[in-house]
Amino acid sequence: MTFTVQPHRESLGLKTGQLYIGGQWGPAADGATWTHRHPGTGEEIGEFASGGAADVDAAVAAARAAFDEGRWATERAGVRVALLHRYAQLLRDHADELRALQALDNSVPISFGAIYATSVGAAADVFDHHAGWVDKIGGQTLPPYQGGDHLAMTFREPIGVVSAILPWNAPFLLFAQKVAPALAAGCTIVLKPSEYCTFSVLRMVELLVEAGLPEGVLNVVTGQGDPVGEAMITHPGVDKVSFTGSRAVGKHIVEASAATLKRVSLELGGKSPALVFGDAGNVGLAAATVVGAVTMGLSGQACVANTRALVHRDVYDEFIGAAQGMAAAVTYGDPFDAGVISAPLINEKQLDRVLGYIEKGKEEGRLVTGGERLGGDLAAGNFVAPTIFADVDNSATIAQEEIFGPVLAVVPFSDEDEAIALANDTEYGLGAGVFTSDVQRAFRVSRKLRAGTVGVNGFQIEPHLPFGGFKQSGLGREGGRSAIEAYTEEKSVFLPLTDEMM
Repeated sequence: MTFTVQPHRESLGLKTGQLYIGGQWGPAADGATWTHRHPGTGEEIGEFASGGAADVDAAVAAARAAFDEGRWATERAGVRVALLHRYAQLLRDHADELRALQALDNSVPISFGAIYATSVGAAADVFDHHAGWVDKIGGQTLPPYQGGDHLAMTFREPIGVVSAILPWNAPFLLFAQKVAPALAAGCTIVLKPSEYCTFSVLRMVELLVEAGLPEGVLNVVTGQGDPVGEAMITHPGVDKVSFTGSRAVGKHIVEASAATLKRVSLELGGKSPALVFGDAGNVGLAAATVVGAVTMGLSGQACVANTRALVHRDVYDEFIGAAQGMAAAVTYGDPFDAGVISAPLINEKQLDRVLGYIEKGKEEGRLVTGGERLGGDLAAGNFVAPTIFADVDNSATIAQEEIFGPVLAVVPFSDEDEAIALANDTEYGLGAGVFTSDVQRAFRVSRKLRAGTVGVNGFQIEPHLPFGGFKQSGLGREGGRSAIEAYTEEKSVFLPLTDEMM
């Protein structure tokens, strides 16, 4: 029997989503709305305001006024610290509600929403971490270089108004990674959630208002990438754009922001390799880790997932066998069922795209398992079976292009140098995994991989570590000190201490 999510919608009392501009909730200027359909059932979940350029103008004006005329940018550190900590606790208090809203948005299972990297708790930790930076955002006092009696100083000041554009797949963490450092630095924000994951983000905004955020400091315009996102990246009143999403959109943002030389932070996806060496302590565990990242939870719709498995020939067959077993254990269905561990693809466009890559993969490698859309009780949703291709050449389409679905390409290698060369042979450089019991190899290989984050025998995202990519995986970093620097400008100040001319 086909499942339904409507009872959960009713129990949550889902509100009609509205824009939040200048401290006020309201409809789009032209009254337009977007109807969201659940990706697992096709059911209508609810409507929210679909903004336009006029709404972005109003939101930027509110953010600009809050920055230029308000107190947030110069507010006492203690006030900002207290607010961010207060908000982090509100997130923890409402974690169950937020996970349920996410399940209505993108059908990520409740069970997966409790895993740290995708959890509300991780988002709360990001706010707590950046709260700790507020009273440490300082500059330097330097000795005179040319002699004389003067001071040479630097200051770090908030960059200004930020356009923050979120994807749909990890709303809790990505909201936190953009909003927390921006607020800690003293910036004001215009935020756009994905139209495919809006209700959970709007609730996060409501909680931030409840925590006491002043009017105009955070403004939200919901709707589609064009016109909302386009207006946000081109608006002359915006000083910085922070975006997580596709490489194609990222390149467009760089081009569009050039006219006003906006500061830009981009996280643009990846084709991350997992290098499984013959001395991996537990090949079965390595296979479960890699296949789990590609199939569980987000069903491969995660930029940092290891969608290429580079496996030493000595353990190749063992890896393939274990990978098949892991794929067979993945369950789909009602995201509110504790036994369900994976999600559908987000919409029909993505479904068609992934199925197209799978057909291409059948020409490029040996299909081990999966390769089809799931039917039966799941026929109304965008479900694709966990798919593994073996004996793939690293130059193949499925080994080079980001598929964003539950598809793993397995590539054999013979020695360490070949593994590193294969791993780096990609236009992306977001993440990588190294599976070995040799600690010297682990460090040696990690240093040679062109990737922003490398996990050894496992992978985790930490609030205080920078996250971002090499090459075409993006520009800049989120997390830790790097994020604070990304939302501030450095200013040099020269101050003579006497009336004598230098």
